Amino acid sequence: MAGDAREALLDRCVTLLKEGGFSQLSLREIAAGAGTSHRMLIYHFGSREGLLAEVVRRIEAEQRAALAALATQTDDPVEVSRRFWQRLADPALAPAERLFFEIYAHALFGRAWTESFRASVIAAWTGPVEEMFVQLGYDPAEARQRARLGLAATRGLLLDLLITDDRQLLDDVADLFAHLITAPRPPSA
Repeated sequence: MAGDAREALLDRCVTLLKEGGFSQLSLREIAAGAGTSHRMLIYHFGSREGLLAEVVRRIEAEQRAALAALATQTDDPVEVSRRFWQRLADPALAPAERLFFEIYAHALFGRAWTESFRASVIAAWTGPVEEMFVQLGYDPAEARQRARLGLAATRGLLLDLLITDDRQLLDDVADLFAHLITAPRPPSA
């Protein structure tokens, strides 16, 4: 039962985040918005930071599931990339993405509460994306390189979008990148 209650509470917190963000809110304000008490949030997540990390973990899992679903809809990797970028660039996701980068910054400083985030922020994505490149015919070593490049570039483009809101240019850049990352490697000279 405790796990179900925790997941239901996490659902409410994710919904609250998607409605307008909450990284600037206190734990009590988040609790009020989610219809609970700050004590219940502490009981289930340990701290405000623990809650934020769990919210980001959940949203990241949703994004990976969305990418996997897109990959089943077409065998054109450029189109998969284009559709995934459109999903990421949706202004409705901006509050969650800002929170992601906020926690990323804390992880860079090795904050103890970001340990699970640091362990998964790259690893959780590279396996599925590598597999997509392998299915496209790349050998595993090159698939791994392309997956890491894709992850880094996509996060960079997203950060740029959140800072500049230059949607048209970044849509074009993301489309160019999709073509580049899926193109065969040129022969060595």
